[in-house]
Amino acid sequence: KMALQVAKVNGATVAILKAKSPSCGKGCIYDGTFRRQLTQANGVTVDLFLENGIAVYTEDEIDMLNENDQA
Repeated sequence: KMALQVAKVNGATVAILKAKSPSCGKGCIYDGTFRRQLTQANGVTVDLFLENGIAVYTEDEIDMLNENDQA
């Protein structure tokens, strides 16, 4: 919730978050068992940002962000 508050105060419309993180991953995250098991889901911060109109990309998707910016 604090990350969302900071994003809103600063007028953020896009966020780049850490891929596969249980809090920041998008689409596929580690399940929290520390066994490197992945599950299909978004992290809690990603869902919160998306619910509030902030587009989310991971560091693996930076090229997509650049392509969308040029379109």
